[in-house]
Amino acid sequence: MKILVIHGPNLNLLGKRNRQVYGDKTLEEVNRLLQEVAADLDIEVVTFQSNSEGALIDFIQEESPAADGIVINPGALTHYGLSLRDALADSNLPVVEVHLSNIYSREEFRQESVIAPIARGQVCGLGWRGYVVALRTLVAELKGSSP
Repeated sequence: MKILVIHGPNLNLLGKRNRQVYGDKTLEEVNRLLQEVAADLDIEVVTFQSNSEGALIDFIQEESPAADGIVINPGALTHYGLSLRDALADSNLPVVEVHLSNIYSREEFRQESVIAPIARGQVCGLGWRGYVVALRTLVAELKGSSP
């Protein structure tokens, strides 16, 4: 089983950017933890980050035919990335949306997701642990078992 884990704009600055909101783990540390969870689940995880919506779409289009699901933190594209949403929907893969912060307790413009309507679920406000919850839950669902 292969899961794509996609990190959107500015997530390359994790550990440096607004630590009170986004935590102190770097993207590399988060990806390393996800690889450890993947090994525990006996699955493959492919991680990708870009600050460009086009690069994210290219990655989804190139990698989704050989994948089983997607975990994505779209970053600010959550609120307006309609072409990203279309690429995710067109992949025909189950998608779980992740946010480090609780987007519903933040500014009003952050409280709407254009991704949520096409996602199986959304995990927000759990920091880096949200990625682990999303990955474990998606894999359990794909395997037909409880998380």
